[in-house]
Amino acid sequence: MMNGRLDMRKFAAKKMMCGTAMVEFALILPLLLVLVFGIVEFSIALYDKAVITNASREAARAGVIYRATALTNAQIAAVATNASQAHLITLGGSAAPQVTVSKPTGGTAGNPLTVTVTYQFTGLLLGNMLSVMTGSQTLTATTTMMIE
Repeated sequence: MMNGRLDMRKFAAKKMMCGTAMVEFALILPLLLVLVFGIVEFSIALYDKAVITNASREAARAGVIYRATALTNAQIAAVATNASQAHLITLGGSAAPQVTVSKPTGGTAGNPLTVTVTYQFTGLLLGNMLSVMTGSQTLTATTTMMIE
């Protein structure tokens, strides 16, 4: 008879421990999901920052290399736009970055050419929640090179 009661107590203790684990999991799950989504969105933002940095570098390089006819500001901006639109992860936001080209008139050798690419990053979940409090996240990359 004693063994029957001992087995029932062990069963009840196991059942209570299982319920405790479920409650603990329910409390930790939202924090875990926020952490995982935060890591994913931060990684996407860093990737997009690298993409617009490379796009500004490509456009500046296209604008400063020696040619018989120099590229116009619109052509340099098109290089940056094409380079970034092909690789940006937009998550439903706008895929078109704003490109600003600043070069001196005439574009003589030794003068600086500056290309600035600006992109409004919109996240999937956390980015939208943060944008309500802090405004939209703007990623900017600027490259300055001397005209050859």
